[in-house]
Amino acid sequence: MKQIPTSLLTLLAGIVITLISLWVSQNHHLLPVQASEQAPWVDDFFSVMVGIGTALFIVVQGTILYFLIRYRKRAGDETDGVSIEGNFALEVLWTAIPSVIVVGLGIYSVDVYEHMGGIASGSAMGHIHSTVAHANHDPMGSAIAAPMLADAAEVSTDPKTSIPTYGLTAQDGTELNVNVTAMQYAWLFDYPAQGILPGELHVPLGQKVILNMKAQDVIHSFWVPQFRIKQDVIPGENTELQFIATKLGEFPIVCTELCGAFHGGMRSNVVVHTPEDFQKWVEETKVAQATEVQHRVAVRPESLSDTEFLAPYANDLGISPDTLTQLHP
Repeated sequence: MKQIPTSLLTLLAGIVITLISLWVSQNHHLLPVQASEQAPWVDDFFSVMVGIGTALFIVVQGTILYFLIRYRKRAGDETDGVSIEGNFALEVLWTAIPSVIVVGLGIYSVDVYEHMGGIASGSAMGHIHSTVAHANHDPMGSAIAAPMLADAAEVSTDPKTSIPTYGLTAQDGTELNVNVTAMQYAWLFDYPAQGILPGELHVPLGQKVILNMKAQDVIHSFWVPQFRIKQDVIPGENTELQFIATKLGEFPIVCTELCGAFHGGMRSNVVVHTPEDFQKWVEETKVAQATEVQHRVAVRPESLSDTEFLAPYANDLGISPDTLTQLHP
């Protein structure tokens, strides 16, 4: 009985390895749920790398296992092994294949980055807003967060000023802009157009969101696993990130850059609403923050008159504004 040709066995092994790798690449279940338009691009790229990695793993480990069995030492065999100095063809092959794979993945990654908006031109100047102007609308100040945001923004109003920008910066004028300040160990969010400073990030479903980010102290990194977006936030530099949420719900925001002793606790949430619920949330947040003005601690009472100081408590004390105006120092 004739043996099966080695070339045919190699072909069959290649087909089996390819089929296994394709199946693993589509059924690895290693990633969380997709919740943004960017996620499918990243997931497809990841699946390709998983497939290639699976094939390489099978080939390398399979070859090692085969050689362990095929060329194992037999009982009573005390002879030396075959002297092999090298194989030029094999060396070229195992150098050329990884080179082609790396170059191909590099080109693919650039294409993914471009589809995510990373190569499109954009300027941070049109999308970073001063929180100082927002704070000026608050007669009682803006507690502790607003001064921190204002100090961190350091925004220039000169359109000729050039500020380095990193990250995804494709804008078309219809996006929701949010200023994000990273500090040890918290994320601060400022909605300049809406005039609110919530404790977590809220966005509408299906609308482009532009995050204008800056670090107050050290390097941080903004990561939302379900959105497949991650961007370093650098002191003294503007970084921008865009995404479009496609799934309702609440998703974690994680800092992935070691930023100090309590780095592990630097977390927040991004909440995705329907457009209608988002507008409702904005209005409710405005009302809530307006009613909380009297409770804010970043107020300098010595600079206020008795009338100004007691005005927020007038309703609770049952005193009319006319009564307050009659008070004397």
